[in-house]
Amino acid sequence: MEFKNTLYEKSEGIATITINRPQALNALNEETLKEISSRLADARRDENIKVIVFTGAGDRAFCAGADLNMMKGKSAYNGMHLSYRGQQLTLEIEELQKPVIAALNGYTLGGGLELAMACDIRIASENAQLGQPEVAVGLIPGWGGTQRLPRLVGKGKAKEMIFTGGRVDAQTAEQLGLVNKVVPLDQLKLVVKELASEIMSKPPIAIELAKQLINQSTEIDLRAGLINEAEAFGVLASTEDFREGVGAFLEKRKPRYKGK
Repeated sequence: MEFKNTLYEKSEGIATITINRPQALNALNEETLKEISSRLADARRDENIKVIVFTGAGDRAFCAGADLNMMKGKSAYNGMHLSYRGQQLTLEIEELQKPVIAALNGYTLGGGLELAMACDIRIASENAQLGQPEVAVGLIPGWGGTQRLPRLVGKGKAKEMIFTGGRVDAQTAEQLGLVNKVVPLDQLKLVVKELASEIMSKPPIAIELAKQLINQSTEIDLRAGLINEAEAFGVLASTEDFREGVGAFLEKRKPRYKGK
């Protein structure tokens, strides 16, 4: 596969996927969606990769949304399947066994925000602006925005953002719980790398099971979730990593986790 619209770097256990269409504010077209899926598949297979990071080329935009050229001349049937395609990608990100961090460097709009919301953690630069502007062209968010946004910020704020198509700045997004942290643009890469390194220092099986349980927590009732949690707790108690963690704690040394 020829890659034209994304960059991919693997270093020190971190796979960084960069949307590389700065001339279009890193808007997502069909080719870019395919490239991202391929990059994700590689990161999933590579046992040396522990954390995936998404970002955008340049300092103006993480991703300004879906490329509207994809919608020209679409029938209702084709439009529905374009929505399914974007939803498939966001589900690939959300369901990936490994942690995914979004580094939001600038405009994070439409499909770009939907991609970011599928990530586990979002770190925003001070110049970031986030929103779902689809209503301005007669559409609604179609890649998960009507479902994930209210789960993050509540129904009332999600309705306001989607009904008006308005944007929120990075500081407001942090207050709403839409992003985890806001940092200066020139510190974004460093902060994300430090966060990824901190996550990688923890046992990978525990991280994977915790991610699954948290993702499921909004889909099932409390008692079922607690049963799932107890079962996962039991599985982890039988791992080599648990024994290593306890041994390291008692011996006052840094643990060496193997994911076993």
